[in-house]
Amino acid sequence: MQKIITDYFPELNQLSAENKKILESGIHMVSAPAGTVMFSEGSECKGYVMLLEGTVRVHKVSEDGREIVLYRVESGESCIMTTTCLISDEQYGAEGVAETDVKLVVVPPGTFNQLLARSDKFRNFVFEVYAKRMSMLMMLVEEVVFKKLDKRLAHLLLDRNKDQFEATHQDIALELGSVREVVSRQLKVFERGGLIRLGRGSITILDRDGLGAASQ
Repeated sequence: MQKIITDYFPELNQLSAENKKILESGIHMVSAPAGTVMFSEGSECKGYVMLLEGTVRVHKVSEDGREIVLYRVESGESCIMTTTCLISDEQYGAEGVAETDVKLVVVPPGTFNQLLARSDKFRNFVFEVYAKRMSMLMMLVEEVVFKKLDKRLAHLLLDRNKDQFEATHQDIALELGSVREVVSRQLKVFERGGLIRLGRGSITILDRDGLGAASQ
């Protein structure tokens, strides 16, 4: 088990032998299929999550049903929502859903707090990840509040690593914290401008340079 963890989280190799034993003796592994709700808003945190395989989407749902993706947890990453809950002893403030089949390691609260108190290496590991993710969340807030939807949409499309991909208008609205109708209108503007081609549940990028200009 210890080798599995350090393969995905090499920073934990710096723990002392004693602290590695504490970590290994307390953790357990969890597997879940795609679509599983890993945690719900208002639920209690059952431990510090370190993802080995797959992707977990963390999103927030407003009172009127609108959603926005806060971040994704990928292989070799931990979830700062669980960190926040463990440190503040509060309930989850968002929902986490497995986008793919996932395999993860859960460090129980007692073990987490013990290592946080006795190991500077473990503290550095936890808070370095936390700081990086918080920086990304601040960028998200800045985009949502200050950046126009057309620019955010163009930027989102450019972030895709291929020119043709599957995505519904609702999927994109979820990413942007908007509504489907607004996103659909802007996508059609891009299509009329020759920047993209819309298909049934798919989008093809035709002009990356044009999208780049639209994102500025």
